Amino acid sequence: MGRRLASRFVAGMTVAEAVAACERVNSQGIGVSLDSLGESVTLEAEARAAAEVYHRLLNAIATKELNANVSLKLTQMGMGIEANFAEEIVGEVVSHAAQVGSFVRIDMEGSEYTEATIAMTERLSARFPGSVGTVLQAYLFRTEADSKRLLGQRIRIRLCKGAYKEKPEVAFPRKADVDSNYAKLMKLMAVSGVFCGIATHDEAIVDEMLRFAREHGVAKSAFEFQMLYGVRRDLQRRLAAEGFGVRVYIPFGTAWYPYFMRRLAERPANVVFLTRNFFRK
Repeated sequence: MGRRLASRFVAGMTVAEAVAACERVNSQGIGVSLDSLGESVTLEAEARAAAEVYHRLLNAIATKELNANVSLKLTQMGMGIEANFAEEIVGEVVSHAAQVGSFVRIDMEGSEYTEATIAMTERLSARFPGSVGTVLQAYLFRTEADSKRLLGQRIRIRLCKGAYKEKPEVAFPRKADVDSNYAKLMKLMAVSGVFCGIATHDEAIVDEMLRFAREHGVAKSAFEFQMLYGVRRDLQRRLAAEGFGVRVYIPFGTAWYPYFMRRLAERPANVVFLTRNFFRK
């Protein structure tokens, strides 16, 4: 039962399966961000093996000329072992992406990693301009300042609401406040001149972004909508047909079960969200 549910949102176990899913999504005029699942590794060998998967993905993206980039988590790259070690192997992945004209998105994890993730992204961006960006979470109080900080360095941001359980001292506890902050930040990013990812499945927010773009003359090339594999496929196809950039985040790998169950356990809202979308087209 768990495998059947996960298969809707996880594109198989192997690089080959992920690439095949990417090709199917690309055929619909939609871009992809590939994510090899895994986090919180405890051995350097595990981190290096995880990084090697990303090198294989980047080679496949270049060879097959896919409309794709990659997303990775720092704890999967050894951040919990030693920060300099993690930066070394992530730097190698970003260097590879720069060489083949691709891009690395450093995913955001819990708030205990926020500053370290932003700081590493800044250092790698200085070395490989345009080849690396990160993710900011609208439910954190600090995100407006972080947005201005990164935009000032022309670092690309994926804006999401946030899926981790956070304390009320660091994050908005009310959904209405998160939504309001998200809308404010996406507008800030859209007119910044720095290409941004509007990562949401909330159709009300999508519609607000479309209205804002029309009213303020924001070009379609200034941003893209980003959504999860298997979620709101109808909305993905509609936006792509209307000429907007759309990118689908495709996770894959043998670590699908702990990833899937951890996300569900962290926040009850995640269970409702995935269950509802399982039955959508």
